[in-house]
Amino acid sequence: MAVLRKDINELLTQTGPGTPMGELFRQYWIPALLAEELPEDDCPPVRVKLLSERMVAFRDSEGRYGLIDEFCAHRGASLWFGRNEGSGLRCPYHGWKYDVTGQCIEVPSEADNSSFCQNVQLTSYPLVKIGDVLWTHMGDAATRPPLPEFEWVHVPAEQTYTSKRWQQCNWLQAFEGGIDSSHVTFLHSGGLKTDPLFKGAKGNEYNLNDTKPFFEVADSVGGLFVGARRNAEEGQYYWRITPWVMPAFTMVPPRGDHPVHGHFWVPIDDENCWTYSFDYHPVRALTETERQAMIDGHGVHSKNIPGTYRPMANMDNDYLIDREAQKRGETYSGVAGIAMQDASLQESMGPIVDRSKERLVPADSGIIKARQKLRKAAIALRDEGVTPPGVDPAHQRVRSAAVVLPQAESFLDSCRDAVKVTPGVAQTSV
Repeated sequence: MAVLRKDINELLTQTGPGTPMGELFRQYWIPALLAEELPEDDCPPVRVKLLSERMVAFRDSEGRYGLIDEFCAHRGASLWFGRNEGSGLRCPYHGWKYDVTGQCIEVPSEADNSSFCQNVQLTSYPLVKIGDVLWTHMGDAATRPPLPEFEWVHVPAEQTYTSKRWQQCNWLQAFEGGIDSSHVTFLHSGGLKTDPLFKGAKGNEYNLNDTKPFFEVADSVGGLFVGARRNAEEGQYYWRITPWVMPAFTMVPPRGDHPVHGHFWVPIDDENCWTYSFDYHPVRALTETERQAMIDGHGVHSKNIPGTYRPMANMDNDYLIDREAQKRGETYSGVAGIAMQDASLQESMGPIVDRSKERLVPADSGIIKARQKLRKAAIALRDEGVTPPGVDPAHQRVRSAAVVLPQAESFLDSCRDAVKVTPGVAQTSV
């Protein structure tokens, strides 16, 4: 299949201010932090870098969240060192103080009757808690969309768990792994047998027994549905249906009654991204065993260095690769954990992979169509101001599904109800 031209690769991977893809991301509400990072009023501020913009987030004395330019308007000192007190963040250098909107509210060196403060305003973005996540919208306030309606952040707290990790590569190559179902049979074969959040499902047998899935990709109003078809019992196919909601949200098809999981990839800059990983169950609370497995880094989650969101297994220690475990067949690549198996190979491509050197095959059809849709949306936004897919909250009310169907049936025609959110109804799973 045709390789991706270098200029298109640059368009898709560059997300800083003023770039077409950067402007595309700025149309959406995106995860900025986990709520646990700002646990109480007047807690220490947190550095935040998104879409190549450096900011600080804080929670003021009244519980309001703020996301503002990291640097004081006076002399450019970092407000991460600031004092979070009295309903504002005060720069410790000369005492200038800002509220959650970035408005300067005190300049101690000025006379009491001075109006100087009124003319000092830092760039700021909204920061809103929905579920376990603090979301921001970094685009034009005049066209700000309604808040996100992904099911995972709206179920009761006992039914969901979210983690995040720093991934040392461009957002696109991380995201592309999320819609690539063919690698599961190889890279994650050990996890299908042993991971507590995967093992025991009937669907795992189909994954392991058929290494040549057929892909069928269907458009959706918010992105794509990527269907991966494998052989099941005679006259039947096993379908795993992965929804992608633009720009960077995917859900992994479920396995048995295990919680459903997925990801949201957010660019930090062009060579790093945050991977937000979630598990939730639509109709029941997570068990203590399930939640502890997530905390311990099983399933799609990672075990991180305490006090950070950097995985313990990372490129500096070769992901703690165990060649003996690889030989024994316990892990296919020698790297433990599904999340780090993915991250290790995605990061191994370099910060931004050169897609002009790829040799793609039909199993990559979901990736090819996603790139095409991203490119078209970014150009339509840039040239004609067209609102991209996925901005409308209605586009976000989707589910993944796993199902066994007669060979003659279309996966999408048969699964229209399965891939939409229906409150009180469990996921469609095998």
